[in-house]
Amino acid sequence: MAKHLVIVESPAKAKTVNRYLGNNYVVKASMGHIRDLPKTKLGVDVEQDFKPDYRIIKERSDTVADLRKAAKASESVLLAADPDREGEAICWHLARILEKYNTNIFRMRFHEITRAAVEEAARNLIELDENKINAQQTRRILDRLVGYRISPLLWRKVGKGLSAGRVQSIALRLICEREKQVKAFVPEEFWTITALLAAGEPPEFKAGLVKIEDRKVKLGKGPEAEKIVSELKQLPFVLHDVKVRKKLRNPPPPYITSTLQQDSFRLSRYPVRKTMSLAQKLYEGMEIGDRGLVGLITYMRTDSVRISAEALQGSRAFIQKNYSPAHCPAKPRVYKNKKKTQDAHEAIRPTSFDLPPEAVKPYLKPEELRVYTMIWKRFLASQMSSARIEETDFDIRAGRYRFRAKGEVVQFEGFQVLYAKSGDQAKPKPDVSAQDSKTPLNENDKRLPAARAGETLTLKDLESKQNFTQPPPRYTEGSLVKELEARGIGRPSTYVPIIATLLNRDYVVKEKGKFIPRELGIFVTEYLIKNFPDLMKFEFTAQLEEMLDRISEGGQDWVEYLRSYNVLLDTDLEAAEKIESIKPKGIPSEEVCPECGKPLVIKEGRFGRFKACSGYPECTFKSSLDKKKEARPLDEKCPECGSQLVERRGRYGPFVACSNYPKCRYIKSEKQDTGIRCPDCEEGTIVRKRTRKGKTFYGCSRYPKCKFATWDEPVSRSCPECGRAFLLKKNSVKTRPYIYCGKDTCTYREEITEEENKDGAA
Repeated sequence: MAKHLVIVESPAKAKTVNRYLGNNYVVKASMGHIRDLPKTKLGVDVEQDFKPDYRIIKERSDTVADLRKAAKASESVLLAADPDREGEAICWHLARILEKYNTNIFRMRFHEITRAAVEEAARNLIELDENKINAQQTRRILDRLVGYRISPLLWRKVGKGLSAGRVQSIALRLICEREKQVKAFVPEEFWTITALLAAGEPPEFKAGLVKIEDRKVKLGKGPEAEKIVSELKQLPFVLHDVKVRKKLRNPPPPYITSTLQQDSFRLSRYPVRKTMSLAQKLYEGMEIGDRGLVGLITYMRTDSVRISAEALQGSRAFIQKNYSPAHCPAKPRVYKNKKKTQDAHEAIRPTSFDLPPEAVKPYLKPEELRVYTMIWKRFLASQMSSARIEETDFDIRAGRYRFRAKGEVVQFEGFQVLYAKSGDQAKPKPDVSAQDSKTPLNENDKRLPAARAGETLTLKDLESKQNFTQPPPRYTEGSLVKELEARGIGRPSTYVPIIATLLNRDYVVKEKGKFIPRELGIFVTEYLIKNFPDLMKFEFTAQLEEMLDRISEGGQDWVEYLRSYNVLLDTDLEAAEKIESIKPKGIPSEEVCPECGKPLVIKEGRFGRFKACSGYPECTFKSSLDKKKEARPLDEKCPECGSQLVERRGRYGPFVACSNYPKCRYIKSEKQDTGIRCPDCEEGTIVRKRTRKGKTFYGCSRYPKCKFATWDEPVSRSCPECGRAFLLKKNSVKTRPYIYCGKDTCTYREEITEEENKDGAA
């Protein structure tokens, strides 16, 4: 009993941590949470101060048995899950199931997986933070109360498979309200007039019309714009005033979880889930040549921009050595956190300044390198000097018309030097919903010529252009995260499951990276707003997050808060129970029946949701909403009515049928005759068939009189050893494809090349 047991969440993290601890430690992984509330019931005793009924997760039973055995054989147990509320809760659950086997249980907390951080944590063991545990437990119980009490109401009143979530429903409301704005938007026409001008010195430049007789210009019609253009062509353009200003462009703060997710989507179109998965790998450790496993970044779930003194010192030394003293400000930059920030740990940053992106490039996949490069540059930029910009404004007059041109020249690049040398972030993919990101981009200077006030300019060209106002953009993953964060809704760890749930429930669909709510999502949102007005308020959900922070800091009793929340929930549920069920009628839809013109409704059937005519039973039209069951058009015509054939998916797998169903009930037979005689009865032929699950097999055409069947494809060649005219082709995962004799007593086998396999062994 000499060794200490260290428990982390994942095998990758365990492997990295194990490198930094001596032989006196054994590191094992819990594989995440080991206990949770039961899936089949509420699992919370509301009458007994919301006592949770935690159960060991079935899939973790073997892991728990192994950890108990290891704990019993160890001197002490060191719980080293992630340094946030979720990690603290994992440690608490581990402590509860291991305390019978070992009483020496301690918390080991570190914010980066480096040798120094891990060894420091091992020397300074601490106790579990009860306040953090209570805050996480409160969040879990709140989610359970909402999910397991409101969702069954939706099943009874609306339809099966629906769900409500404390934050999920708020995110859905944002998407639905934005869609309403988009649909209600009426574009307005407006015209712009731009002059191409030249001064005595190059270059030529463009200036836009901004005022007419000191009134802001607003041109709504083309003839009006053309009239002004005709008048301007007869007027001299005079440079009335020149203003030159010096300004500083400051670097953005280092990444926190939400800003990393936003920029990763904006620059690379990485979904939030993918970004967090890549960051997790970088945090837990990557194989970097002779260095072995190295944790490349600090903990990636944070809402704090705080930076440690060691990191500040290291970054400043790196900047002075690799750039210049001028690129390093006189004092370290300190960024202020928002009021609602937990500030449990640092901003996201590199763990070592000895590993710039070019040093780790040979060891990382392109997408891993891209995220690491973003984090590296953003952190270094946050500690570099500001860019110095000279901005010039030209005020140009042409009679009663006033034009303006703006130019700028970078006099000192400062932190922008990091991005100017990089092509990967210089030209980000456009995302109109995230144009206000502060990530610096490489842009050419917009230079204006050297000119003096009073100079007459030469008009080179005059252009009028028709424009239309644009509706507010639909949310992308990046902009949705930004909106949730701005409203104080949810936390970094919750954004991934929120988006996944909305997509999995078919509440929203993503088209070209933008969320569009389905009719089902819109209806559920309106239903919840009507029946649970308090719980669906943005402010209420944001205040709840603040309350969780107070519990985490010890300033609020968690049971008392749950009581107040549950009273509100009880009141809304009691009122909602009295609302008439819409289940028999179906959920209203904006579409009309293609056969009779009556409104379509969404209903729940044996095989999932479908759209049906509200005129049933007079009209029997229906269409599946299950993506797997959607009809796929084929380039074939129905032999009975001439309509297009489509591939559908039924309870027994895919099949081909007429698109004119139910008027035409033609179904194409899946039995395809190979022409090879059956080796058993020698009367029938081998036909290609499908199982109920859609898997291909081969059987005799005389079934059920002959029950010969095989999974392997028959080949019309005779066996060279026994003469039997029946060979089979085997596509093995472990070996190359081969053909073999179907006779049990014959051992003939012949491997075939990939080319032969593609062309057909026959």
